[in-house]
Amino acid sequence: MLFNSLAFLVFFPIVVGLYFAIPPRKRWMLLLGASYFFYGWWRVDYLALILISTLVDYFAALAMGKRETRAERRPFLILSLCSNLGLLFAFKYLGLFTSTIQRFLAVVAGDVPFPVLELLLPVGISFYTFQTLAYTIDVYRGRQEPERHLGIFALYVSFFPQLVAGPIERSQHLLPQFHQTFQLDGERIGAGFRIMLWGFFIKCVVADRLAPFVDVVYSDPSGFSGPAVWAATYAFAFQIYGDFAGYSLIAIGTARVMGYDLMDNFHRPYFSKSISEFWRRWHISLSTWFRDYLYIPLGGNRVPRWRWYVNMMIVFAVSGLWHGAAWTFVVWGVLHGGYLALGAATESFRDRLWARVKADGGGAVRRWFQMFLTFHLVLLAWVFFRAESFRGALLTVKQAFEIVPGTYASPFLPGFTTLNLVITALAVVVLIFVDLLERRRSIAERLGAMAWPLRWSIYLVLGAVIILFGSYGETTFIYFQF
Repeated sequence: MLFNSLAFLVFFPIVVGLYFAIPPRKRWMLLLGASYFFYGWWRVDYLALILISTLVDYFAALAMGKRETRAERRPFLILSLCSNLGLLFAFKYLGLFTSTIQRFLAVVAGDVPFPVLELLLPVGISFYTFQTLAYTIDVYRGRQEPERHLGIFALYVSFFPQLVAGPIERSQHLLPQFHQTFQLDGERIGAGFRIMLWGFFIKCVVADRLAPFVDVVYSDPSGFSGPAVWAATYAFAFQIYGDFAGYSLIAIGTARVMGYDLMDNFHRPYFSKSISEFWRRWHISLSTWFRDYLYIPLGGNRVPRWRWYVNMMIVFAVSGLWHGAAWTFVVWGVLHGGYLALGAATESFRDRLWARVKADGGGAVRRWFQMFLTFHLVLLAWVFFRAESFRGALLTVKQAFEIVPGTYASPFLPGFTTLNLVITALAVVVLIFVDLLERRRSIAERLGAMAWPLRWSIYLVLGAVIILFGSYGETTFIYFQF
């Protein structure tokens, strides 16, 4: 079920109404049933995968809780890792693995028949797999007590607001909340709906209106060059931001209405002054997951410098592969790893260079230059993230820097009216303006502090903009494919 669908607009009020109407001790059953219904709306048979992960990790954690040493717990951790990563490999990476072998055999041995096996990718499998893996790893490390209530643990794995696209919640944060009792609280409900309203705006009015601009170029990069490629790539940067940040906000707001707090997943990422800062602001739940469960176990930065660079490259290559079963995603991840390694290697040189710029006494020029450069490095990497093939990505980069005869080069892409372009551009400007405002205080907090006539006027205007200018047709979320 999609948040931006009629089905959800019916489903959510019913769930919330029942949630506050029934006794608190039974709420976990309602939420668990609602979560399975929410996921099964897409494809009911793939609920079996969630149930397998839930049962394996529940019993593995209980078994680890009865053992004193890590050596005794290790077999049960291995069971959890193998079962979860095995399912993830089979349903997400089997096609990439077998097609790579097929191409390799074609090169070294000619026309050798080798089947390419590919299964339908279950929505959100990477998200709930990483969430439940974090739980078993934390139990293994002794940082989390095993959850003994099977129903509560099943709800932790499948909680519908963040089931299919995060945020990836840690057990220490979310599990205890399912044992709490939340009363009907008008202030929390209002805060939740404010967050949801802004999420729907940046999803439906920003991301989904930008999508056609992006698709027309990236589906046929050979037909476009110069400003047209730049326009589509800038559009994709804000499409994916609006799409994923919008989903995260709707998820956070949905949970807040019922009393639950989910972690923030984005914090003004395009105002970052370095790639490392970008990853502290973009998809925060995933970047901290990789930090805690891969980067630090590899040694982090407490190793020789060359090994530190290798660690960064490994983490971001794996991050790229997590995002999608294609080599373009790996290249996207490696680019970010390379940016970080290069930044670390040149940090002292850059500090000395800027120290010589006498005119920039307050550092303003440096800050804006860093933001400009960081954004465009991210933009280059987005080309590989969005491209349909590695060859298409290289062609897109090449076409961006030239005007090819016979191609469409205008930034005003074909098939879109002036009114459409104006509405979309204004929506992006509003998004950037709100990000600027949130430098000191979130937009939800600002709205909550306003006098009620002004606050409700803004709600009504924003709601009307979403209804009148939002792009619909149950457009999916980009990160559902991950």
